[in-house]
Order: sequence, then structure tokens, then C-alpha cells
Amino acid sequence: MSASEAAPPLLEARGLRKAFGGNVVLDDINLQFEAKRVSALIGPNGAGKTTCFNILTGVLAPDRGAIRYRGQDITGLSPDRRARLGMCRSFQILNLFNDYTVLQNVRVAVPAMRRCGFNLWTPATNNREAEDKAAGIIRLVGLAGHEHVEAKHLGYGQRRLLEIGVALAGEPDLLLMDEPTSGLGGRPLEILRELVQRLSNALTIVVIEHDMSFVLSLSHHISVLHRGAVIAAGPPAAIRENAEVRECYLGTLKYARRT
Repeated sequence: MSASEAAPPLLEARGLRKAFGGNVVLDDINLQFEAKRVSALIGPNGAGKTTCFNILTGVLAPDRGAIRYRGQDITGLSPDRRARLGMCRSFQILNLFNDYTVLQNVRVAVPAMRRCGFNLWTPATNNREAEDKAAGIIRLVGLAGHEHVEAKHLGYGQRRLLEIGVALAGEPDLLLMDEPTSGLGGRPLEILRELVQRLSNALTIVVIEHDMSFVLSLSHHISVLHRGAVIAAGPPAAIRENAEVRECYLGTLKYARRT
């Protein structure tokens, strides 16, 4: 496919600006996220990543600029309406039903279950489609055997994997993940790494992430924010060697290359 025939980005931000009082957090931000790719949004603390992510997902409205999804302007749509279009998000701060089991948390997010009116207590036999879908997702995120464990009794890493499972249950085309490796180590981190690799064959994934080893090893494209502006964008190799990016991260990228 020639450059002129290249498919348009699945998600695109044009000219985003956001200020809080006199503090300009984002200024003229342009981003593109291609379909079935892992894209990362990185930057030092205070760069504007979370604000940008909140605008992309509808939590915040930009002061100026536009968000387009599949070519449609979605700038004014709520997070719920964006989710119905195929955009799902996991959060840095876990967002689960703590008193419900792993199965109930995932099952309620399955579209077939939502059509039943979000009744968590509907017997599984009354909606076999939702039950089977939830069971498959639980296996996918490495929580098989924990179906009937209440979320509050899971370890932190398991809870984070469960939240990603809940997002996947919505059958998204685009999965946005906010600091997915935060607090993870050992086997949960490896499960997440393997999961992202598998999902990228079928989904578009956008992550905010501080773990540079995770970002550099899994991303197809990286955009770097610093002081509210995009200072670099491109494949991992180009980002790793970018002098301005390396200066912003004070050696983080040098360390990540060795790991």
C-alpha cells in the first residue's frame, strides 16, 4: 500500500490545548494511533500525559482541538458513548466491584449481559453467552481458578489483570491503558506482557507507561510529551536514540536498553 493509500489512523488528536487557570498543561498536541498497533504515550512527571489521556477518553474536554475516532469527531462525546463506539479504558487507580467475584466483575461488562440490565445476580444459566465470554477472558488474563474469589481478596497484581479483563469484556476495538504495569512484578507482569503481545494482533492498544523496558519492547510507535508538547514521535529505536528524549529521561532510556 502506497503512502497515499495508507489507512487513516483509528484515533487521532488534532491541536489539543488544555489549561487549568493560568497553567497550560497541553499546547497544540497532535497524535495519531494506527489500528492493530501498540502505541505508547510517555514523558516525565508533569508532562501532561494523564491530562491528554483523560481528553482522549472523554473524562476531560479540551479547550481547543478535536478528537477523531474512525474519522468521526468524538470531541464532545462522554466516556460511555465512546465506549459504545469501541473505546475501552483501564485506569491507574483500580476500578472494580470489590464485593463481587472475578466472574461477576467480568460478566457484567459483557455486551450480552449489559443487555440484561446490569443485573449481577442473574443466574449464569440464564445467559450462557455472557458466561462463556467471561470465562474465556478470565483464562486470557491469567485468572483461571479464581472465578469465584471476591475481587477484594485478590492480590494487587491479580486485581490489575482483572481490571484489564473487565475492559476487554466490553469487546473494544481500542484499549487504552493507564500505567498498566504500576505495582506489578514477577508473574503478573509477565502475564501482562504476554497479554499485550497477543492482543495487539486483534486490537489497537494505547498505553501511558513509565516502565521503559515494557514500552520499548512492546510498542510499535511512541509519542513523547514534555512540558505539554510532543517533542518526539516514532518507532522505539528512533525514540531511544533521540537526544532530547534521553535528556528528559536522565538516563532512563540508556538503562532500558541494557535490560
